[in-house]
Amino acid sequence: GEPLQPQRYAVESIGEAEAKQFVQREHYSRTYPAARFRVGLLEKRPFEAARLVGVAVFSVPMTQAVITKHLDLPANRGVELGRLVLLEHVPGNGESWFLARAFKLLRASLDVDGVVSFCDPIARTDLQGREVKRSHTGVIYRAHNARYGGRTMPRSVLLMPNGLCASERSLSKIRNEEVGIQYAMQQLLGAGAPARFLGESPSAWLRRLRNEGFLRSVRHPGNHVFTWRWAPAGGSCQ
Repeated sequence: GEPLQPQRYAVESIGEAEAKQFVQREHYSRTYPAARFRVGLLEKRPFEAARLVGVAVFSVPMTQAVITKHLDLPANRGVELGRLVLLEHVPGNGESWFLARAFKLLRASLDVDGVVSFCDPIARTDLQGREVKRSHTGVIYRAHNARYGGRTMPRSVLLMPNGLCASERSLSKIRNEEVGIQYAMQQLLGAGAPARFLGESPSAWLRRLRNEGFLRSVRHPGNHVFTWRWAPAGGSCQ
């Protein structure tokens, strides 16, 4: 398509509420990570207020061991690029153009030395065969000089009828009745899960969802891992 015209766009840090609303509306998972820094891509139009057309969320990983393992940094010295979402009409090189400027803002605003991100290479469809998630292999990340870190370990994942993966962390919160259990349960209910029976424990409810086929186990080959590291105090990116 047509290349992006930089004079029509601006990149700036944005607030939590604005970023969360955009990501939950536009990202296929409808979920939002634990953000540490948020950047927005704004489209400028004549005689109109600038419109938010993209968001990058730099977030806390599911476990801090992710930073140590993939970036070889102390856990507090790295972040995950948890979401990168642009509207479909953003032209040509918009993702790489936006990502470069989002990284620049991150480095100026947050005291970290690296970023890790994961790409799920498996496209997914719902039970009616409609594609709900495209395959992602990191083309944009490679264009932004990411270092390829191989794949995560193969594992089994649980898919809902809509084709989306049930979050392992959310399932753990339900199973162990941890803080955040109500939100985690609501995600499943919102996807069409049957409600708990009276007196049914959360863990028993999850077992029933699997036994009845709402949650179906499939084998996943592992996500692609991409990393960026830079030297402290503004050194060059690796």
